[in-house]
Amino acid sequence: MDRQQRLQRWERAAEPYLFVASLLFLTSYAVRVLVPDLSPGWQAFWEIVTFASWGLFVVEYLFRLLLSDDRRRFVRTRWLDLIVTALPLLRPLRIVDLHERMQHRRDHPRLALETRVMAYAGLTALLLGFAAALAVYHDERTAPYTTIRTFGDAVWWAASTLTTTGYGDATPVTTRGRVVGVGLMFVGVALVGAVVGSFSSWLVRRFRQEGEA
Repeated sequence: MDRQQRLQRWERAAEPYLFVASLLFLTSYAVRVLVPDLSPGWQAFWEIVTFASWGLFVVEYLFRLLLSDDRRRFVRTRWLDLIVTALPLLRPLRIVDLHERMQHRRDHPRLALETRVMAYAGLTALLLGFAAALAVYHDERTAPYTTIRTFGDAVWWAASTLTTTGYGDATPVTTRGRVVGVGLMFVGVALVGAVVGSFSSWLVRRFRQEGEA
């Protein structure tokens, strides 16, 4: 068995564990942000969960790098894996990559391409919006002149940013909050474009089928 086959087997075996670790990381971060009055014991527990799950991401990425035949090519072609390893709150973006790998192992996918794209883009947007709301609320709630004082404000801001609406009633004032906002704007445009494009493609195909009938 060559390195590439071992790498593929490892990735298939590690996917469920990475998914669980992603949920643990997001849960621990959410608890630490939304429950600021935790006891010292629980605070330490959730910090351990956060850093342990993050450490698992780093170790798994380095192990895959060691298994690869061409490490430079691995880093160049798997740039998304490197980004989500450094920034675990972006791990929902791996849903798209994992989905594509699953489709390569299926000869006859049960769902149409447009439906799959819309479903995965919607799930990615939901998880990324929640993660961005947590990150912005964590920095903005105590900032001077902030307009995001509650987690509800942060969710409203994330929803309006992801959908490219941008009402302007809630905006980040901290540097990190604005960086998160810029990233969410770009992701929002891409995800909305994927959903709209896939829906338009589905409509065109349906009209063509009806016209041929």
